[in-house]
Amino acid sequence: MNNIQHKVGAPPGTLVYSGEQRSEKVKITLIEYNENEFIEKDFYDFEECEKLLNQGMVRWINVDGIHDVALIDKIGKHFNIHPLTLEDIVHPNQRAKFEDYDNYVVSIMKMITLDSNEIHSEQLAVILMDGIVISFQEVEGGDAFDFIRDRLRQGKGRIRKMGADYLAYALIDAVVDFYFTILEKFGDKIEVLEDDLMNEPTKESLHQLHDMKREMIFVRKAVWPMREMINNMQRSESDLIKPATDVYLRDVHDHTIRVIDTVETYRDLLSGMMDIYLSSVSNKMNEVMKVLTIITTLFVPVTFIVGVYGMNFEFMPELHSKWGYPLTWLVMLAIIISLLFYFKRKKWL
Repeated sequence: MNNIQHKVGAPPGTLVYSGEQRSEKVKITLIEYNENEFIEKDFYDFEECEKLLNQGMVRWINVDGIHDVALIDKIGKHFNIHPLTLEDIVHPNQRAKFEDYDNYVVSIMKMITLDSNEIHSEQLAVILMDGIVISFQEVEGGDAFDFIRDRLRQGKGRIRKMGADYLAYALIDAVVDFYFTILEKFGDKIEVLEDDLMNEPTKESLHQLHDMKREMIFVRKAVWPMREMINNMQRSESDLIKPATDVYLRDVHDHTIRVIDTVETYRDLLSGMMDIYLSSVSNKMNEVMKVLTIITTLFVPVTFIVGVYGMNFEFMPELHSKWGYPLTWLVMLAIIISLLFYFKRKKWL
């Protein structure tokens, strides 16, 4: 909050980190490749990374950590990145968007991961230049790019044969594919919770339902702007995005729409599950009231008989009868049995 307040009133392009306070060193991973060569190195100083950049290869610079504003500014000046883009990078609460500049294009999105059944998100910025892709993440590890790194190391697929624009697409596609993984696990949780609500609704189930609704709103806010971002990327007239990559962008756009449809379906299911919970609780209460009503109905006539013969009047002929007591029991049992038989015929039992 203090960082956000400090940023208020500052000129546009002022770099003020507004995320969680962190103290760890920023890690820079440089991956360079072509069809026949592959180089991967880690750095904690951009000057060392800068010296090893090879012009004849596709270069992927991944920055883990955006809290070091001085380092982000240094990278921005080296690659001539606009201050407004750098400002968006160090402000991790951006809405997903795509922007086109003279020498680069930038895509900003939310990357969602699942850790211990809790959904976490972090901002990802992907800058595409001529032969270079620079990605900025909030924290090290836990991203969706492990299989892309494996494909690059092993030379599998077409990624080593394609340019930097295909790498940028692959990173965005990995983020969208991770949405499917999260939603698949979320769907399993919904099925289990729905069974619990139908069979044995509890307060814990209700709390879990509220938590899942909040998580789904969280996912929805991250996913919905992605469609517009990818659509703008498709319509971009930048020479950095080759026509051969357009077909892949259309595919990831379709995947994004599928994710959005799944999110909306789950939101409807969760809303309906609240009705299921209320109906289950109401049915359970009705069953309890039904049992209590039947018990009360059985004992009302018996109570009446006992009450009549419990009066202390002197002249009550049945009190002096030899068969009065067993006959009273017989009548009460007959009434109870008759009522039970009647309830059974009416299918109330």
